[in-house]
Amino acid sequence: MSDLVTRADKDGLAVLTLNRPDKLNSLTVGMFRELREHVSDLYKDDTIGCVVLRGAGKCFSAGHDLADIAEGEKVPSRGWHSETLRLMERLPKPVIAAVHGHCYTGALEVALAADFILAAESARFGDTHAKWALTPVWGMSQRLPRRVGVATAKRLMFTAEMISSAEAFRIGLAEKVVPDAEFEAAIEALGKQILANSPFSHAANKRLLEATDARDMDSGLQWEVLNCEGVGPDMQARIGAFMGKPKN
Repeated sequence: MSDLVTRADKDGLAVLTLNRPDKLNSLTVGMFRELREHVSDLYKDDTIGCVVLRGAGKCFSAGHDLADIAEGEKVPSRGWHSETLRLMERLPKPVIAAVHGHCYTGALEVALAADFILAAESARFGDTHAKWALTPVWGMSQRLPRRVGVATAKRLMFTAEMISSAEAFRIGLAEKVVPDAEFEAAIEALGKQILANSPFSHAANKRLLEATDARDMDSGLQWEVLNCEGVGPDMQARIGAFMGKPKN
């Protein structure tokens, strides 16, 4: 593997970095291939409890490399990009998209495949498929309306409007916005907060939310009961440690 997507591990947190800063991390087949390899490796790595996906240099990513599109991309199979993002989305551990600077179109599709977006104030989001007479095939039509609602998704898709981090937070696209000067610390703090909790619960909760998304309430409640995964192997230790804490 080269260095189009890098991985750095620290105390259970894996940071995957899109690494074409000279091209604003514009997305190519090669980058997706390396992202897919890293994600596949993470399925087998029990030392990692949380994943951050971010971009090197000035931004998260300016989006799909238009030069690659114009030249005609050679992909292993139809739907391969979408399949790669689905693989990341179903990773049985939390995935955070840490976004600063540009996050447009294909890059937004990548970020939406994470569990949620942590945005720096400098982050800018947009879907420009319509600007270039393109249609989404990486998941925008499915993930964006689930995140922000159908009407807001239509507005963003029809206008190709670029929105600020504040607007992204207002519509529910970004889960949290922090000043750029605090971005690195916020990523680390959020990772530690997630890692402090049970990896068993994280994996089970992701599967539960995935299985019941868009179900009616009664069938969702029934699924929760009938498919309950029970308690994790660390339950007794966690409760014991809490009960043993001195009372203030």
